[in-house]
Amino acid sequence: MKTGTGKRIAAIILVIAVFAGFNLSMYQLLTRRLSSNFSGATQAKMIDVKNYLPHTEGSDLPQIDASLKLTEDLPVLDGAAALVPVYATVVHSVYPEGCVTYEGGVFSDDNFYGENFAADSAMQYNNTVRGYKAIVDGTTDILFCAAPSAEQKQYAEDNGVELVYVPIGLEAFVFFVNENNPVDDLTAEQIRKIYACEYTNWSQVGGANRMINPVTRLEGSGSQTMFEAFMGDYEIGTKSPLAITGASIGFSFRYYMDSIVGNHAVKMLSVNGVYPSAENIQNRSYPIVTQFYAIYRADNENGNIPILIDWLLSDEGQTLIEQTGYVRIKETLIE
Repeated sequence: MKTGTGKRIAAIILVIAVFAGFNLSMYQLLTRRLSSNFSGATQAKMIDVKNYLPHTEGSDLPQIDASLKLTEDLPVLDGAAALVPVYATVVHSVYPEGCVTYEGGVFSDDNFYGENFAADSAMQYNNTVRGYKAIVDGTTDILFCAAPSAEQKQYAEDNGVELVYVPIGLEAFVFFVNENNPVDDLTAEQIRKIYACEYTNWSQVGGANRMINPVTRLEGSGSQTMFEAFMGDYEIGTKSPLAITGASIGFSFRYYMDSIVGNHAVKMLSVNGVYPSAENIQNRSYPIVTQFYAIYRADNENGNIPILIDWLLSDEGQTLIEQTGYVRIKETLIE
């Protein structure tokens, strides 16, 4: 009897020990590491469109003294999240008040992808994926965006639409980590190998002994398309399921990270020893500089489209690009 009781007690103690060991291992593996994880600050944030509404008191749009004023046949402007400040400032500077209208007559904060802009509004916000569809379908006249993905090009081709891409500004494609990550600089080759999963621990690139969690973006988004071009011949690897317990690296465009998201808990990395400052973008010393475009259908007969694009390439228009936080594609013109 005593022997049976002793065995039962021993079994209970063993079960308790197993559960305690499991809980401790889960704490060490997940809870403790995630509590100080570098990755929390790399989560993407949605642009707050209400801060960039034209002709609205208190908006974050710069004041540009534009000589061009359009009053009729206004091209409908749309674009990527990162470029909302650019085309909203165009509307604010060149278009008349009252041309931006909302469903129900009032702008709502629930406006993640332009749901509140009315069909007759001169400003829309569909972001990259829906924006490319809108320009092909003819519901937008000018799209402000990065270069298209292969699928977006194919959609235009399948619909018999020729798109014209006019470079109007420069931007840096950047990689970022949490501010507590000791790594400040990576080579382009190191970044490619991280995303190819050849490097899986930060210690392999001069950092802490912690797994790397390489974060990608939505297929067809401007940043994901740019990232895939950056990878070149490298294939994006399949990361370990445990990578979420490590420290993340993410990517975006400089202005979106620096000015729109404004998340001070993350830091942009230097690449090949060069930081993505406006000066280093302009002189092309930063190695991943890209153009962004004003895009329109070749068969669009709105005569104000070429007028507006010519103005964007003028000194005034390039000043607008600069004032919204981007880098002008043309040097300052000397009269």
